Amino acid sequence: MPRSKRRLLLADDHPELLREIQQLVATQFDVVGTAGDGLTLVKMAEALEPDVVVTDLRMAGLSGIDAARAILQQKTCRAVVLLTMYDDSRLIKSALDAGILGYVLKAAAGEDLIAAIEAALQGAVFVSQTGPSTGGKSV
Repeated sequence: MPRSKRRLLLADDHPELLREIQQLVATQFDVVGTAGDGLTLVKMAEALEPDVVVTDLRMAGLSGIDAARAILQQKTCRAVVLLTMYDDSRLIKSALDAGILGYVLKAAAGEDLIAAIEAALQGAVFVSQTGPSTGGKSV
């Protein structure tokens, strides 16, 4: 029997923001766990095998990019989406080079996060846009 909702694992080192993210995605996805640091995220991804990991960039232990590399190397999930406050082309390039399919700005999470997760599930790259258009785009 196919699953009705895709399984997500979320990580952020700010518990209140983590709860907000969980509430944002819970209507469309099954949140199977949350982590507050990069090392815990890698361990949980291995144990829970989510469809997608959504992670903050800056966390204790391992950064979101380093955690994503480890998770994608383990092949324990289909895709990783990075959620960050940093609008920096060098970080976007580093994330994409690591195999991360989504780069979502926290300021645009309400508009972009679900679209980024959906794009990642299809194997497409999604990057939040800044400036007047605020909407992200699949590449």
